[in-house]
Amino acid sequence: MSSGRKWRVLPIVTATALALTLAACGSSSNSGSSGSSTTSSAAVKTVGVILPDATTSPRWEANDRPSLTKAFTDAGLKSDIQNAGGDKAKFGTICDAMINEGVAVIMIVNLDSDSGGACLKKAAAAGIQSIDYDRLTLGGGASYYVSFDNVKVGGLMGTGLEQCLGAKAQGAGVVYINGDPTDNNASLFKKGYDDQLKADAKVKILSSDKSGFWDAKKAGVAFDGLYTQFGSKIQGVISANDTMAGGIIASLKRNGLAGKVPVTGQDASVEGLQRILAGSQCMTVYKNTNLEAEAASKLAIDLTKGDKASADALATGSVKDTVTGKDVKSVLATPQAIFQDSVKTVISDGFQKASDICTAEFAAACTKFGVS
Repeated sequence: MSSGRKWRVLPIVTATALALTLAACGSSSNSGSSGSSTTSSAAVKTVGVILPDATTSPRWEANDRPSLTKAFTDAGLKSDIQNAGGDKAKFGTICDAMINEGVAVIMIVNLDSDSGGACLKKAAAAGIQSIDYDRLTLGGGASYYVSFDNVKVGGLMGTGLEQCLGAKAQGAGVVYINGDPTDNNASLFKKGYDDQLKADAKVKILSSDKSGFWDAKKAGVAFDGLYTQFGSKIQGVISANDTMAGGIIASLKRNGLAGKVPVTGQDASVEGLQRILAGSQCMTVYKNTNLEAEAASKLAIDLTKGDKASADALATGSVKDTVTGKDVKSVLATPQAIFQDSVKTVISDGFQKASDICTAEFAAACTKFGVS
């Protein structure tokens, strides 16, 4: 990735991702102080975290929240983790409250760059250090950025689709269902798979500009339109995440093509992994949130101590803010492509539970591919 060297760390087995209800996802009552520490309570500082929603991907509540909670607790910090529920006004209200409460560091996953940037600018005016988590807020001026190499994520989708097509890849018609155009990550993912497929020059890209907005129904509708236009010429689909892949595969199923037309994904969600085991989705990209959470907690603890030198030493990469033209100091973890024979990796890392994936419908596939 042109944004800089990747930050690498070995996967860490953490507590199993917690299943949280949607009501809890949107309520500030689930934020609370997440950490108990041997440090005196008067000396313990708080990191404020704003998650975006609970619908565009299950990872925010099922994986990121528990990963971050544990990482901050282990680092001896308190955390106030709240979810904006996809509501920009609520996002702003949460941000204002955290600033007024005097959090030492604020970390956000923006809903869009405008509302996210407004929060970051208020934090800067209050003298609070900030971290963009997973998504870069364009023009926001975050102190640091923690994410995965998102161009690499897209590249893995491109090579993954080619692998799934096998000998049929040469000349195969492929369509894209991209993520939300307001999400900077979506453009990085697209750059990754578009550059990869064009460089390999195997497949024929039939359509590259349709968005599914991280929504299964919208992705299904977008794909329906493409199927009406191209029909059997579509031999492979780049779906930018597992949520959208679900809607696309439902459309393929209605047309008797589920499992015959390979579809990519991202996030290693329970449903995505189940579809991979069943053969209707060809692959996903696994981003171990424990790696992001650990990096974020290390940065946060340095920032709460005022140790900018140590924070800068952690941020060995950089990502360009295309609005300001400035490079944002970044910690970038490495993603992993997951196919049928590597679903077990996601389980062994503790990212998902076998009991959630290996329900009755998928028990035989789990046994076949060593998922337990």
